Amino acid sequence: MRADGRKVKTMQPMYQVAAHIMAKRSDSMNMTEVDIPIEPMQRYLNEKRKEGITFSHLGIVLAAFVRTLCEFPFLNRFVVNKTIYTRNEIAIGMVVLKPGEHEGTMNKMYFEKKNTIFEVQNIIDKYIGENRAEGDTNKTDDLIRKLLSVPGLCRLGVNIFKWADKHGLLPRSIIQASPFHCTMTITNLASIRTNYIYHHIYDFGTTTLLMAMGVTREVPVRKHGEIEFVRSIPIGIVMDERICNGCQYALAFKRLEHYLKNPQLLETPPETILEDIP
Repeated sequence: MRADGRKVKTMQPMYQVAAHIMAKRSDSMNMTEVDIPIEPMQRYLNEKRKEGITFSHLGIVLAAFVRTLCEFPFLNRFVVNKTIYTRNEIAIGMVVLKPGEHEGTMNKMYFEKKNTIFEVQNIIDKYIGENRAEGDTNKTDDLIRKLLSVPGLCRLGVNIFKWADKHGLLPRSIIQASPFHCTMTITNLASIRTNYIYHHIYDFGTTTLLMAMGVTREVPVRKHGEIEFVRSIPIGIVMDERICNGCQYALAFKRLEHYLKNPQLLETPPETILEDIP
């Protein structure tokens, strides 16, 4: 039994075999891009700002993702040592740049499926505020500092962590400090005026999804027989294909898009919360 998940025993045989054929995440990465029209989100942000409430595009994206997990809990699965698990928590990793620096720090935010967009935005704001401070600001910084404090300790420590993780023996304290053990990692490249990318997911750890948001662009869309250019936020998504089939992924991303185009739906708690079947 892992500290961060339970084995999924109800997987179709095809996917149980796939975890053996594609033993690494680098073997099983699928990639797609999603263009989200910015107008519905911007209209919503402007309306809430008039009410004295400040949301961000990132807040809408993460609130929409958390809400999507309520209906598609398999997105919170991961594969370690050829075994498929369902995660015990919703953890999302994100890099935060420190003021005046080009390098940043990375840790995780924790959410619950019942969270509304108000709660999600509060968690994001607190996370960014805490991690923008000078010096070591989280468990990840502290762990890295300790590993680098003694020559050779980093190599030994990482090898031990990999072995322990493979066999389900990694302590919860290390899992909490590791940015590689999370539901999803997200990076907002628009904050540094950079286009989206297809960022790889890591073989170490348990991260199943990685989203990279880029600068807005105009996307041609056919409407009523004519082509219109719609300002959109492009998101590059890389996913581990071993946790579910392509149809399930497609339905989940379609639902994610629905919430991104209708963020007002995220203001109230979800009516239905589905649990993954281990």
